[in-house]
Amino acid sequence: MKIEKKIWPEYFQEIMDGKKKFDLRLGDFNVSEGDILVLREWDQKKKEYTGRSLEKEVKYILKTKETNFWPKEEVDKYGYQVIGF
Repeated sequence: MKIEKKIWPEYFQEIMDGKKKFDLRLGDFNVSEGDILVLREWDQKKKEYTGRSLEKEVKYILKTKETNFWPKEEVDKYGYQVIGF
């Protein structure tokens, strides 16, 4: 399945350059391994698409709501970090 999402220019460019190899999203949509994310660059100041887009295959999904590694108080204090490698 193809899933289209907006992405801000700085993150779009990092993916294009091969530096960013993950995406952090609100879990408000269904996605599965093998799906294709169509990332359309969105200029949040102009509130319009720039015309650039790219497609990335979903290889792994971590749903953090289901991950209870740390106490809520620590998450509230420090937040999460997603570390790609």
